[in-house]
Amino acid sequence: MASFSIFNYFTALTFLIFLFKILAADQSFSFSFKSFAKDPNFESNIALYGDAHVANDGSWIQLTNSVSWSAGRVMHKKPIMLVEGKARNFASFSTYFSFSMSHENGDGLAFVMVPGSFVANVLRNSSFGISFGLDKSKSDVVSVEFDTFKDAKYGDLNENHLGIDVGSLVSVKVRNLSSVNLVLNNGEKLHSWIDYEASSKRLEIRLRQSSSTRPDDPLLSYSIDLSKQWNDEEVFVGFSSSNGNSSQTCFIYLWSFNLRPVPNWMHSEPVDPKAIAKNTKSLTTAHKSSNCFWKVLALFIFGGACGALTTSCVLYIWTILGNRRPVVPEECGVHPVDFEYKKVKVVVDKAVKDSKK
Repeated sequence: MASFSIFNYFTALTFLIFLFKILAADQSFSFSFKSFAKDPNFESNIALYGDAHVANDGSWIQLTNSVSWSAGRVMHKKPIMLVEGKARNFASFSTYFSFSMSHENGDGLAFVMVPGSFVANVLRNSSFGISFGLDKSKSDVVSVEFDTFKDAKYGDLNENHLGIDVGSLVSVKVRNLSSVNLVLNNGEKLHSWIDYEASSKRLEIRLRQSSSTRPDDPLLSYSIDLSKQWNDEEVFVGFSSSNGNSSQTCFIYLWSFNLRPVPNWMHSEPVDPKAIAKNTKSLTTAHKSSNCFWKVLALFIFGGACGALTTSCVLYIWTILGNRRPVVPEECGVHPVDFEYKKVKVVVDKAVKDSKK
């Protein structure tokens, strides 16, 4: 019984360790800033460049000033790894932020992902503060632009569009926001969700004026393998903005980011966007289902481990107490009892002879 209890104990301990590993992997890298200067982790985690500064007692970050040719950048100091090690461990990410832009037609705002070799403190008078050097050679910068300026040099659609840029400010995918009744530079807060799923190799962007619910369908999606974009190189994430020859101001109100590792067996080749639209649900549903599965599995393992641990402890205590308890209490000892014996004489008569005799 004792050996059985010890076995159960180590089994429960193994389950708990496995559970903690799952939970730790699920939260490998994340941050959330609902305020900036008021947050004790702000200065140690966030870097500001150019004209970017904390305003209104830490309530928001102002990227550009209300003067022409102003540019600013916000970067998280800790890099992320979308692919790591010889085993090719891939990772997905999700980021959510709230921003606003004044009515002027400046360059707008860009969420940027840059390699470690990118010079973050150089902005100059360039579009979004990142176009310097992009025209001369291939760049590994990937950005999502919220553009309020129609720049013919980059083939911009209009003065109110959403675009995905890969190595250039010529967007590989673009969406006219006027068609969905969204205006970037109306001075009001907008909320954006950007997700990358390593399993399907897709980048999705959602945008809406209300923060109450996350939209089910993305406004823009694009198939891209970011694991090949940077390979094993570290990547920094942040925002960059410039106003060009205008006085447009740009503000960031909150920002959260979450990096999620993906098992190798889930990593697949990119699929046709049209096929996804017809045959599968959005990444939101898939992501919720995946999270639900892992949470249920973790709860199941945790419950089993706690049950096994509790059972083993109870059995172990019972065994110890049982071994120490005497088989028969002293007050219940066996006392001799006298028995009376009587001799009984049994007489058996002979069988009666047959009547014929």
